[in-house]
Amino acid sequence: AQRREIENIAIAAARFVPTDILRFLHKDSIVDVGLGDQTQCEMTVLFSDVRNFTLLSENMTPYESFNFINELLNKFGPIVRQHHGFIDKYIGDSVMALFPNEANHAVKAGIEMQNELKEINADRHKKDQPLVQIGIGIHTGKLILGMIGEKERLEGTVISDVVNTASRMEGLTKRYKSPILISEQTLKELDQPVKHNYRFMEHVKVKGKIQSTSVYEIYDSEPQEIIKLKNDTQEILDQGIHAYYKQQFAVAAEHFQQSLSNYPNDQISQIYLELAEIYERSGVPEGWNGEIEMTEK
Repeated sequence: AQRREIENIAIAAARFVPTDILRFLHKDSIVDVGLGDQTQCEMTVLFSDVRNFTLLSENMTPYESFNFINELLNKFGPIVRQHHGFIDKYIGDSVMALFPNEANHAVKAGIEMQNELKEINADRHKKDQPLVQIGIGIHTGKLILGMIGEKERLEGTVISDVVNTASRMEGLTKRYKSPILISEQTLKELDQPVKHNYRFMEHVKVKGKIQSTSVYEIYDSEPQEIIKLKNDTQEILDQGIHAYYKQQFAVAAEHFQQSLSNYPNDQISQIYLELAEIYERSGVPEGWNGEIEMTEK
């Protein structure tokens, strides 16, 4: 009976501190973990967040809100594990997951999460409930994984600019109305990027950092008609972006207009067109290099 009780406690503890964290810290048990235990490693970080959760929850009781969040997490958690990742933490309706081995696993998990959401929304539509959208941001780099807190309250987590950038990537999905955004670092880690439907979006810089990163949209989870529209307009969009960064704004605007004539709802083409027209009329600010600064989520 005591053995079973100890086993049950160990199983319960693993739901709060993932065994993956213990493995990376080279600990056999949660009992062995101490404040300040840490290790440096390279991982891919995935952030997902429900868009407009406040609006969705306005007509819910607290009980219904908890059930709604758990319904989503109950679907997304297994997807992360199936793709060799583990969930570091839940932040309300947001998920932060870590993928230690390959960036491919994180991208595939993100695509499957978006596909799973289609099934969830089909069921919500039948019940005449508002549909749910999530944004997913993915970034790869070195981070510190370890235990933070104080002697009476410990928590396993990761600390790095990688986490901040992944979170900002997720925030940018609202700007572009994109399902999944990945960084250039993540794209470079993919075994075969050509197997995915992806396109360049913008050069962005996290506030307070010197180096920028390029952002790419992964749109494998979009409906087939949207995938076709994005593929068909990608060349003309790329030509417009190339002219835009060379400050050839009139030429760039023509390309963006042509892209929009074929795909009127393309948010990134619309963003570039508006900026190109402004800069053509008023000129660019001093020191302009085309980068946008990610200041908030």
